[in-house]
Amino acid sequence: MIVDDVQIRVKAGDGGDGAVAFNKNLMTLGPVGGNGGNGGSIYVEAVAELDILNQFRFKKEIKAQDGDPGRGQSRDGSEAVDITLKIPVGTVIHNLTLGVDSEMTRIGERVVLAKGGRGGRGNYVFRSPTNQSPKEFEKGTPGQEFDIRFELKLIADIGLIGLPNVGKSNLLNELTNANSKVANYPFTTLEPNLGVYYELILADIPGLIEGASQGKGLGIKFLRHIERTKVLFHLVDAESLDPVHDYKTVREEMKIHNPLLLKKDEYVFLSKSDNVSKDEVKKKVMLLKPLNKHAYSLSLLEPKTVEKVKDILNKIKAKKIIVIE
Repeated sequence: MIVDDVQIRVKAGDGGDGAVAFNKNLMTLGPVGGNGGNGGSIYVEAVAELDILNQFRFKKEIKAQDGDPGRGQSRDGSEAVDITLKIPVGTVIHNLTLGVDSEMTRIGERVVLAKGGRGGRGNYVFRSPTNQSPKEFEKGTPGQEFDIRFELKLIADIGLIGLPNVGKSNLLNELTNANSKVANYPFTTLEPNLGVYYELILADIPGLIEGASQGKGLGIKFLRHIERTKVLFHLVDAESLDPVHDYKTVREEMKIHNPLLLKKDEYVFLSKSDNVSKDEVKKKVMLLKPLNKHAYSLSLLEPKTVEKVKDILNKIKAKKIIVIE
């Protein structure tokens, strides 16, 4: 299970206060208060691990260290260590405090999330010919503090879509080393599951139902994941009394959510075709063909149909499809 939507609070470190101190050595009297150290900043860095938001399931507050205060003998306080949070590439960062959004689109991209406070100046800085014993100093400035929401818009090469309980998780397990939960009841998949077929990332998108774009069933939470996939594998249950209606139902929800989703490359598979007769399989595939010329039967018990899926994946892999432009 991956966490794809989480809210945390981040607090950068405060800057250390400047010091007020005077040299006690004979003949070298004068101000020697050092500057305070800067507080630690909090950064985010985009990485390939798409399940890394799990780290924030129970850790909701992230705080960087404060800078050390200045000391005597012109010794500056130590600067605090910065914190770097790793988040998946494809994550949208919502700064709820400022109302500003940004998106991490490249692996290795690194941006500041909360800037640490600046250390205050000690009284040594305030010395002058007319003020040889200054007692002025600066307090460190506070570090930034924000409420942040991380929203992962899943980036995958292939998105497995369809109504609930059509065999998406079984297919993912068959093609990859994923170990998705499977069972014969609706909404088995409640969170996206990932698998890797050679260089291709496959995502099992939880099943959509009619009205999902208005919040029914699992709602629009998972429709947004489809936005970031390049190719769709649309599974339709061979036992359905009306496979055309099933296909159109999912497509309609996609259209309502974002019409551009309908422009994605799509392959249709009549799944679990071993549960019906060969004549019925042929008939239902022919019903789907006018809607999508790339319509095929699929049974995990029939190696030929699985090989067809792999052949399509291999061709996609050969084209070196890039998800993010």
